Formats: sequence, structure tokens, C-alpha cells
Amino acid sequence: MSKMVTPYNDQQRTKKEQVEEMFDNIAHRYDFLNHLLSLGIDITWRKKAVKYIGTIQPETILDVASGTGDFAFESLSLRPKKIIGFDLSEEMIKYGREKAGKMKMGNRVEFIKGDSEKMPFSDSSFDAMTVGFGVRNFENLTAGLAEMHRVIREGGKVAILEAAMPHNAIIRGLYSLYFGKIVPVIGRIFSKDVRAYSYLPESVKAFPEGLEFVKILENIGFKNVRWRPLTFGVCALYTMEK
Repeated sequence: MSKMVTPYNDQQRTKKEQVEEMFDNIAHRYDFLNHLLSLGIDITWRKKAVKYIGTIQPETILDVASGTGDFAFESLSLRPKKIIGFDLSEEMIKYGREKAGKMKMGNRVEFIKGDSEKMPFSDSSFDAMTVGFGVRNFENLTAGLAEMHRVIREGGKVAILEAAMPHNAIIRGLYSLYFGKIVPVIGRIFSKDVRAYSYLPESVKAFPEGLEFVKILENIGFKNVRWRPLTFGVCALYTMEK
């Protein structure tokens, strides 16, 4: 696996600490930039993932690395009894709670701050689980995935969305220009965090995508692991069961 990429290249602090600071810093512009930089296509990606977990009609859903809760709120379409958005950044979930309040969904969507590698939930607590662009931010990828496996019930379904690099040479070249040069500039202007949107393409390039990631998930214990590229390969949807 590639060397660990961190937001601020600070050797005195853990990746976890740097990721938490980064998301605290950009929380106020996160939703705006997410939709702007993905040209709004991220909404379609989440719908595909929610459709997958919806096949078992889950009553309890955990959204790991929930951020401001976009995945959690999309999952409301499945009419579960409870959704928990779990995230390392207090600032991010603060905005998630505000959105839940405005939607009058605070009784069905709860946000909890915590470490995805040490989740405060019992074994087999959830019917389904989602993660949107969060697993590459884990400090210890296998530890985070193992926790996800622990808290999902037997037969439960998991959908992971993660940014990826296209395999088509022409599209990859254009995307690398956009992702590596334009995105950091736009992110810097709107978020005021110099490193956050440079870390984004760096972390994507370092992440074990496609079949490599599938093998990691299978080694953790997940079954029927599948992946498919979305939108010319700029995003990947991984689906699996316990």
C-alpha cells in the first residue's frame, strides 16, 4: 500500500488529528464545494448507493464519516426507524444537526462524534451502512473497516462511495488537470484552507482502489463484494454484505 498521505504533512500529529482539523476548518463551505466541484453529480452517486442498501429494507442505518449528513438524509427515502451519522469532526456534524432540525428529522437522524476505528456501538447493531468519500481518510484503513464489519449485522449491507482516478487515458488526463490544478484553487478560495483541497487529489491517488480495495474488504470478512466505476471512473461504488 502507498505511503500515508496527510492533510498538513505534519509529522508531529497523527493523520486522525489532521483530518479532524481539516474538516473543522472547511465545514462552513463543505456542502457548497462538494456540489460545485462534483458538478452536482454526487447526488446521483448517493442515490445509487442507497438503492443498494434499500433492498433489505433496513430499520437501522449507520452513516460512517457522515460529515454534514448528505448520505444520511438521502437514506431517509428508505423510511428506516433510525439513522446515525458518525463523524470525527464536531464542526461537520454541527451542520448536520442543523439540517436535521430544519427538516424536522432530529428524531430519526442522530449525529454522534467519534473515531471510526473505535466505534461506541455493540456488535451487529445496524442493518445497513453507508460511507461517502470517507474511508481514504482513515488513519488505519483495516482497523476502520474491521469496525464497520463488527457493528453491521449478519446479512446487513454496506455501500461505500469513494473518489477514484479514471482508467481511460484521455479522461484521466483531463480529470487530473481538473482535480490536481483547478480543484485546489477553487477550494482554497472558498474554504480558506490552503491544504484541504490539495490533500483531496493526493489522498485519492494513494488509495487502493478497484480490485485492490475489493481484496482488502474480502480479507476483512465482507462477502459478495462488488465494485463499479461511476461517471467515467471518477467515482467508485463498492457494495458488500456481512
